[in-house]
Amino acid sequence: MKILVTGTAGFIGFHLAQRLVARGDEVVGLDNINDYYDVNVKYGRLAEAGIARESLAYGKLVQSSTSANYRFIQLQLEDKEAIDTLFAAEQFDAVCNLAAQAGVRYSLTNPQAYIDSNIVGFINLLEACRHFGVKNLSYASSSSVYGLNEALPFATTHNVDHPISLYAASKKSNELMAHTYSHLFGIRTTGLRFFTVYGPWGRPDMALFLFTKAALAGEPIKVFNHGNMRRDFTYIDDIIEGVVRVIDNPASADPSWSGADPNPGSSSAPYKIYNIGNNNTVKLLDFIEAIEKALGVTIEKEYLPLQAGDVPATFANVDDLVEDMDYKPSTPVQQGIDNFVAWYREFFKV
Repeated sequence: MKILVTGTAGFIGFHLAQRLVARGDEVVGLDNINDYYDVNVKYGRLAEAGIARESLAYGKLVQSSTSANYRFIQLQLEDKEAIDTLFAAEQFDAVCNLAAQAGVRYSLTNPQAYIDSNIVGFINLLEACRHFGVKNLSYASSSSVYGLNEALPFATTHNVDHPISLYAASKKSNELMAHTYSHLFGIRTTGLRFFTVYGPWGRPDMALFLFTKAALAGEPIKVFNHGNMRRDFTYIDDIIEGVVRVIDNPASADPSWSGADPNPGSSSAPYKIYNIGNNNTVKLLDFIEAIEKALGVTIEKEYLPLQAGDVPATFANVDDLVEDMDYKPSTPVQQGIDNFVAWYREFFKV
């Protein structure tokens, strides 16, 4: 297939593009390379994919020096004219949208960034799919959409009408917008609610990266909710396996769906929502202990209250993904952290 993957200077997008390229798909990667976190990590990912920093210019398609079937373009999703031009020229078979303004806490102080990228950018992609004949769209949602829901494990049949951050609200909005385009225009859309993804090339604003950096510098780490956080940590390779299966098996209408008793995770339109997680909840302190083991150090901890916008626990019910895609995550937390630490030491030479 010829696939557009957005967010390929980002963590999940980088890994997905690498996987699709390796299996022979023709991939165009897209990213705006913003400075939300250290751009050197983003340029490092691009370099790993054969895209040199000095070759980049806004709106210019750059050929990978290592993969004949990979090209990259620096673009803003908000740039509707440029997005339409790209779709018209490339005639994609499928789109996987992993580009977004990320982060729960950042959304408290920079709300406009989420509207621009996550709302305006997403409608531009939907419109491009509509007008240029792309019927297979998968996109990143988030476990954050579960908001005030306390029923664990989180299931796609649960109500998600009570988000507690603008980031979560923007992701829920994506799901609603996608459903509309599935219903009106027959675009097959699949939303993926990711649960705390970690691994090599991970995001510098995420706990594993922050904790590792602080530990190696001999600095204390901030442990929110006094250490009582629980997260469904999911290793990047397991996430990518799930995403690839979704791209290969686009959504179809649910024949059992009823408007009298509507299932929020499917529809009479070709629309589907999946949780994509490890189906296991891990105490944050146990996660930190695994980092300490991988680094061979004891980390000083500063215990703090739950931060605004954060939820105390996440836990994914992935039964639908197991049943529909035969997907089952398999990477133990300690192995995943060991892999990350090995990458971190190599990349930062520490």
